[in-house]
Amino acid sequence: MTALAGAAACSATLALTPMPAHADDYDAAIQDIQKTMGGVPSFIRQFPKAGLPGAWSELKSIEFSDKTALPPKTKALISLAVAAQIPCSYCIWADTQSARQAGATDEEIQEAVAMAALTRHWSTVLNGMQVDFETFKKEVGGEMSAAK
Repeated sequence: MTALAGAAACSATLALTPMPAHADDYDAAIQDIQKTMGGVPSFIRQFPKAGLPGAWSELKSIEFSDKTALPPKTKALISLAVAAQIPCSYCIWADTQSARQAGATDEEIQEAVAMAALTRHWSTVLNGMQVDFETFKKEVGGEMSAAK
């Protein structure tokens, strides 16, 4: 069996054995969203009931928590930079609000978006020109990386 066939068989098995959705889990998630956010946005109720408890747990544990490795302002700026590249106008608006609430200045917001643009620009150049990755690592990872 090839690796691809094995992965397909594994995926098929996983697809046939979904995690059971429990109404109690969904109701508890809705109640927690209400408590945490002061309301339940309508788009939340459009999310599949089976996936909401897990999606909410992930969001709350990472983005909404102040007990993670990254402070809230940094997380909001990263999310804004990614949203600008996707692009997602919903996320851009929400992440800009979150960044400001976390203390980000207009200059920090602008720099985060500019960094996303720079990364996208150079990614396009490097990938489009098919620059050899090993050569790139040798050239950029050595002496040049000290240029700050």
